[in-house]
Amino acid sequence: MAPLASSTRELFTEAVRAVLETWPVLQIAVDNGFGGAYSQQKAEWMVDALRQYFIDNDELQQDEVEDFISDLMNNEFDTVVDDGSLPQVAQQVCEMFQQCQQDRLTEVREQIKQLIQKKSAGRAKATPAAAADESQDEAMECDGGADGASVNGAAVKEQHLPPQAASHEEEDDGWTVVRRKNSGYFCICNRNKPTEWGV
Repeated sequence: MAPLASSTRELFTEAVRAVLETWPVLQIAVDNGFGGAYSQQKAEWMVDALRQYFIDNDELQQDEVEDFISDLMNNEFDTVVDDGSLPQVAQQVCEMFQQCQQDRLTEVREQIKQLIQKKSAGRAKATPAAAADESQDEAMECDGGADGASVNGAAVKEQHLPPQAASHEEEDDGWTVVRRKNSGYFCICNRNKPTEWGV
């Protein structure tokens, strides 16, 4: 297909920004400084990097986009994404790029508008909650934002992962424990329930 016109590239950049700014995994990584002092700048750079990845490569498949975003999150934020959201993010960006290529710009603008409304309705947060015991462990709360789903800090499973533990472990009850590489943060994820964070 022909390369995107300049105005269409700008629209696609807005689309990528809207998708990434409403992605809870990236929001939490930025808000908690997983990328260091320049986490916000890294998130902004990710928008341009992802846009350029689409511009530079023909016929990208969703799994290639997933791998690219996963690598960015791992390299820039020391974060392994294993909550099931990565395929959705990649699919959404792929669909918007195809719509831009097919000059279906009204549809892209409408999706951007919906994402901006979702963003203004609520942002995913990981904030310390009152600990149930006197230990130094902190539970964290994740507010699901627009859909109103949230997880109370007391509901977070208490787990201490040894430093040599794998980045994610499947639990018997369908939960997946995901931890930030080389840190004490962990996430307990279930595709059908809100994300739970803790340290």
